[in-house]
Amino acid sequence: MPYLVPPHIPPGRLADLEQPVLTADGDLLLRPWRSEDAPAVVAAFSDPAIQHWHLRRADSEDEARDWIGQWQDAWRSRTGAHWAVVRPGGAGDGAGEVLGRVSLRSLMTAMGMAECSYWVLPVARGRGVAPGAVSALARWAFDEIGFERIELAHSVRNEPSCRVAAKAGFALEGTRRRSLRHADGWHDMHLHARLRGDDARGDRDGGAEAGRPRPGAAFSPARRPPR
Repeated sequence: MPYLVPPHIPPGRLADLEQPVLTADGDLLLRPWRSEDAPAVVAAFSDPAIQHWHLRRADSEDEARDWIGQWQDAWRSRTGAHWAVVRPGGAGDGAGEVLGRVSLRSLMTAMGMAECSYWVLPVARGRGVAPGAVSALARWAFDEIGFERIELAHSVRNEPSCRVAAKAGFALEGTRRRSLRHADGWHDMHLHARLRGDDARGDRDGGAEAGRPRPGAAFSPARRPPR
C-alpha cells in the first residue's frame, strides 16, 4: 500500500555519511564517542544530579564501553546520533577533555523529526556548554540533513534543563503528564521543540565571531577520529 506523503528526508540521506565532527561556541567540539572515553561516562553517571534525571547508572568502565559501542552502532544503523562534547587539546585530533554528551534519538527521517538529549559533567556546568552543544547539533540537523522538527523533553522539576532548552531556541510547547517514571516516581515532562527556520537566541547576536567556523559546521581534524 503506497504512502500518500513522500518521505521528508529521502531514504539513504544518511547512508553514506560518516558521522561528522561539529564545532560549537566556546571553542568546543562535538565528536563521535571513543572507547577510551569510558572513564568520563562512568564519572557522569556517578554524579547524583545526572543519576536523578536518568534511568540508568554505569558501574564499571567495561559497562561504559558497552554503552559507547551501542552509541556507535546507532549511527551505523541510522537509528541515533551521539556525540561527546569536548574541549580539544593541542594535538588537533579532537581528543581533549570530555565535558558532556549530546545526541539525537528516535530518528524519524520519513517525518523529518528527532529528539535531542544531553548531559554535562559537574566541572563544566554553568559555562554555556549544554546550550552551545544543543544549538550546534540542531543547526547541523536542520541545515545539513533536512530535519523539520527536533523535540527536547525534561522533567518539570529539572529547571536547569528548561533554561538550556530556552537558550538553545527550543520553545516550550506544553506538559506531558506522568510521562516518565524516575527512581522517585512518575514525573510530568515539559515538551520543547525547535523547528527549521526558528531563530535560536544564540544566533541573534550574529553567531560565531568573524573568521571562526560557524557553530554546527563540520570540522576536519588533523587525524580522523577512530570509529
